[in-house]
Amino acid sequence: MTNSDSFLDRILLTRRHMLGAMAVAAASTALPVNLFAQAAAAASNNATAQAIADHFSSVASMQGEFVQFGPRGEQTGGKFFIQRPGKLRFNYDDPSPIRVIADGKNVAIGNMKLKTWDLYPLSKTPLSLLLAQRIDLSAGSVKSVKQESDLTTIALGNNTVFGNSTITMMFDPKTYDLRQWTITDNQGKDTSVMVFNVKTGMQFDDKVFRVPYEVIPGTAAYRD
Repeated sequence: MTNSDSFLDRILLTRRHMLGAMAVAAASTALPVNLFAQAAAAASNNATAQAIADHFSSVASMQGEFVQFGPRGEQTGGKFFIQRPGKLRFNYDDPSPIRVIADGKNVAIGNMKLKTWDLYPLSKTPLSLLLAQRIDLSAGSVKSVKQESDLTTIALGNNTVFGNSTITMMFDPKTYDLRQWTITDNQGKDTSVMVFNVKTGMQFDDKVFRVPYEVIPGTAAYRD
């Protein structure tokens, strides 16, 4: 190798080092910008989601019709009633014998044909997020927020309370009205409820959300 060759090699090596350093500098400059953009987008999504959640929470009562799609593709429908905090009722259309009632303490699922009831603490189900007095998205329950032209989707959950169960709510991005919710259970099975013909500001009789504890064994502590 001649001296000229050695000199040329040093020039090329130095140039490669300079190009590498420039690439690293460019990447290090772009990284904070990208992170800032992502953080800004996330903050915007969260602000929009909270505005929607606040609007939905301000609706003290509502009723309407629903269509439910089960995890095996089964489809049922009926009428629903909601009153904050914590109260809900689903009356399924015939021939389904099912009733679902939440009275602020528990969720009761009844089979009117078999005259059986299953009882679950409301606080241990994702329905408690849907029926809360105020849906506070700053409490660490937000799994994701997705904004599209026709829907804003907010997924909520709490691994400590609900395990892997989540509730995903879909809202109209212009009116903030609730369109659908999906509950995903611990086995990953989805049950979706689409609502329509919704009316708000209704007054309901207390018996609408009354759980018949007197016919459910082991529920004496909940009876009036």
